[in-house]
Formats: sequence, structure tokens, C-alpha cells
Amino acid sequence: MFQHKGRRNVARTRYRFSSELKPFFITNTVVAWLAAFSYPQHAEILIESWRFLQNDRGIVIMGWVIMENHIHWIAAGPDLGKRVGEFKSYTAKSILRCMERRGYETLLQELSFYKLKHKTGQQHQFWQEGSHPQVIESDEVAWQKIEYIHNNPLRRGYVDDPTHWRYSSARSYAGQPGLLDVCVDWR
Repeated sequence: MFQHKGRRNVARTRYRFSSELKPFFITNTVVAWLAAFSYPQHAEILIESWRFLQNDRGIVIMGWVIMENHIHWIAAGPDLGKRVGEFKSYTAKSILRCMERRGYETLLQELSFYKLKHKTGQQHQFWQEGSHPQVIESDEVAWQKIEYIHNNPLRRGYVDDPTHWRYSSARSYAGQPGLLDVCVDWR
């Protein structure tokens, strides 16, 4: 990665949200790939935050998965880049408060240790910077991304069938009830 005087890190400029209302494939990763979502209460914070985006901010979610240290989701809607930033900020603060209440000292120490040096106004950093948004231009690409999302736990060896992973939209696409309502008829 190259640093240019007066400019952002060039590697981050490749992935940007646009003002288009097209869906985007989004990836958010916990700092240092720490397994913060091994705790169901942290995953529930994400799901509740996605519900808020759907119900109060007009964001349409078409697919999602929560792994132990990262999430993938497909979303569309007005001001999506801003909404993703708000989602990351809110979930980080909420999960950190949850960790403090529950006494997860080791994980909190790691989130402090791996915090980027320029993040001087905070004690911890939960999310890695960026969301790597990739615009989805066609149904074919959308299906590829949805399959990728749903097969993530399968590829990791956690389940034998994607619908067995409760923290994804695979059940919704199989016509079963899931933890979060998603738009499965997005064409």
C-alpha cells in the first residue's frame, strides 16, 4: 500500500459507494480478524441494527452472513455509504459496551492493541477501516454473491448445509424463517 502526501491510502479508493441505488456487496471485518461474533449477543446487535436500517432508513437487505470475525451483506438504498458508516459506528459502540459489561478483558485489550495509531479519540477499534463495497450490476453477479455469502460457513467446515447456519439469509432463500427478513425477490 502506498501513502501519498495529502491523499488517502490509494488501496482504499478502489472500493467506493456511489449515489446509484443499485445493490452493493459489502464486507466488514473485525480488527485483526478477532472472533468477536463467537458470542451470540454480539451477532444479535448486528441483526437489530440491520432491522433498524430496514425499518427506519429505507435500506433493502438482500443477503447476509455473520461469521466469527467478519460479515458479508448485500444492500441497496438511499445514502447507503452513510448508512453503512452509521451501522459500523453504532454496532462498534454497542458491542464494546456489551464486552465491558460482561468483563471480556482479553478481547478488549486486543481491540485496544490493534487500534490504528491515528484513532486517537477512542480507546478501542472494533471494525477495520472500509467496507469494500462492490456494486452489483446484474442478476448473475447478484446470485454469485448470494451463493458466496451462504456458502461461507460451509467452506469453513462449520455446517454441511448452508441453511443450518442460523446467522445468514440462506434460510430465507430456502423458504424457511430466518433471523432477519430479507428481500429474496429483488429482480
